[in-house]
Amino acid sequence: MSFKDIYEKSIKNPEEFWKSLSDDIFWFKKPTKILNSSKSPFYKWYEDGKTNTCYNAVDLHIDNGLGDKTALIYDSPITGNKSKLTFNELRKRVSKFAGALKNQGVEKGDRVVIYMPMVPEAVIAMLACGRIGAIHSVVFGGFASNELASRIDDSKAKILVTASCGFEPGRIVEYRPLVDGALKLAKHKLQKVIFYQRKGNEIKLNSPLEISWDESLANAKDTDCVEMNSNDYAYILYTSGTTGIPKGIVRDIGGHIVALKWTMKNIYNINQEDIWWSASDIGWIVGHSYIVYAPLFKGCTTLLFEGKPVGTPDAGVFWRVISEYKIKSLFTAPTAFRAIKKEDPDGKFFSKYDLSSFKSLFLAGERADPDTIKWAENLLKVPVIDHWWQTETSWAISSNCTGIEMMKTKYGSACKAVPGYDVKIIKPDQTIAKPNEMGDIVVKLPLPPGTFPTLWNADKRYKDNYMSNYKGYYQTYDAGHIDEDGYIWIMSRTDDIINVAGHRLSTGAIEEVLSEHKSVAECAVIGIADKLKGQLPIGLLTLKAGVDQDNETISKECIKMVRDKIGPVAAFKIAIVVKRLPKTRSGKILRGTVRKIADKEEYKMPATIDDPKILDEIKDDLIKNNILK
Repeated sequence: MSFKDIYEKSIKNPEEFWKSLSDDIFWFKKPTKILNSSKSPFYKWYEDGKTNTCYNAVDLHIDNGLGDKTALIYDSPITGNKSKLTFNELRKRVSKFAGALKNQGVEKGDRVVIYMPMVPEAVIAMLACGRIGAIHSVVFGGFASNELASRIDDSKAKILVTASCGFEPGRIVEYRPLVDGALKLAKHKLQKVIFYQRKGNEIKLNSPLEISWDESLANAKDTDCVEMNSNDYAYILYTSGTTGIPKGIVRDIGGHIVALKWTMKNIYNINQEDIWWSASDIGWIVGHSYIVYAPLFKGCTTLLFEGKPVGTPDAGVFWRVISEYKIKSLFTAPTAFRAIKKEDPDGKFFSKYDLSSFKSLFLAGERADPDTIKWAENLLKVPVIDHWWQTETSWAISSNCTGIEMMKTKYGSACKAVPGYDVKIIKPDQTIAKPNEMGDIVVKLPLPPGTFPTLWNADKRYKDNYMSNYKGYYQTYDAGHIDEDGYIWIMSRTDDIINVAGHRLSTGAIEEVLSEHKSVAECAVIGIADKLKGQLPIGLLTLKAGVDQDNETISKECIKMVRDKIGPVAAFKIAIVVKRLPKTRSGKILRGTVRKIADKEEYKMPATIDDPKILDEIKDDLIKNNILK
């Protein structure tokens, strides 16, 4: 079937479409009720089905004769450790740790917070929770104590699974003080903390609350998968909320397995025999969906990488990993490739490796600027695909579905809506936009399986935040347009639209122009308050390694480029060269925080910031350029 036919079937007959796809997963009891729409916007998929996340990720493949196939590859350039686990070995370790959790009193429906670095034990802990029906809540390893405490309190977790430390290039992140700080701040008291001791960085444990990973396994028995209702929750993943209270995105089990397994072939063109790499972290949604769950549901080999795109040891590490393990496709954030491009703009490291196995690169997490996509295409000589999705959805809303039909690339677009998503653009007057008209991007309800059915213990917040501004639609809080060919253009978050003298301008469109300058490695555009025009855009630029132009010349050339390509209406007159841009650990640029600094507004230090010192550097740059007085 063509992409057009599959897409239309998913929109016109969603129940029939998703019923047929549900036959591809293991059920203890197959569902007969495919969609319950009686309590909109709280839809339920596969309501009477019974299944298990871990069974579909591990046991099913052993049943099908793939027990000796490699399930998980671990590669840590920071520590020098490498290992592989077959499905048989993975099941043995997951089954034993599931028994360890049961010995600590964890039962079906209990919450387990996982606060770990990128080690196989983190994946084992996630799967062990699924095996016994516990709900895991993974918190990015190294997150601040108050953020960990807020997630312990909101989830009312019974157990915390953590490690003695994590490793960053050039430094050790000690988890003990962060955990101790969280336990002091948390109102809810944990029953047990399990510490995975990293070799050479062991810590002293405080009994009776604390126990080591190895000790927990001492009396643990192998444990079978339990039957779970399709609408029971697999996990809670917290995202920062605008109110300061984290939002607990929940994922129901049945729809999660069906949708994610389908995406591996249909979006990413990954078959069971392929080797897949998602260079993210298990603390983020990409890590949940595409390091752990989707590839294991599919039965292919997935790679767990404890390193960075540069600095572990150099800008060639991605090419080394792809070459060494014969990776077919890589999924990472655009910021990773911008970092590589900045360090090695001519791709000198690339020529050292054999990448003949490599077929495609997928980018998501923030908008991929055309310049980065073209640079990667020229270097890799494979399709480079920007696709768009969110923590809330757990899989892509729009993409080039390479396993169905390869579509042409439009630079700057995240391609077309994926089957299951009926995407529209709505203007401020609540009317549906015409092709190429800017507006809020929304998805017609019901959302497909695998998305979020509600928020943890917060149905009202779910309805008010996401489902109320546009009746019958999920509000994505992204802004953009859809062109005459159905291609979706994500231009900015809704709050990144700036209003210059009554003209609504997308910061993404200005960034697209700036990134085309030959010396610019990365850029961010923010709108600062202006008495005359309401807001004015300013550009922050970081430069590629080895640039010999002076900063003033680069700034002038960038300003001229924006005036030539977008026009005087943008009122773009300020472009500042900075050493680095403030980012979250997942690589998103903290535009909102920089705007508040420039406008002298109060701001809270973002919990996800990669390095808080960057904000002081940005303040100094804004003062030097007379923006902050």
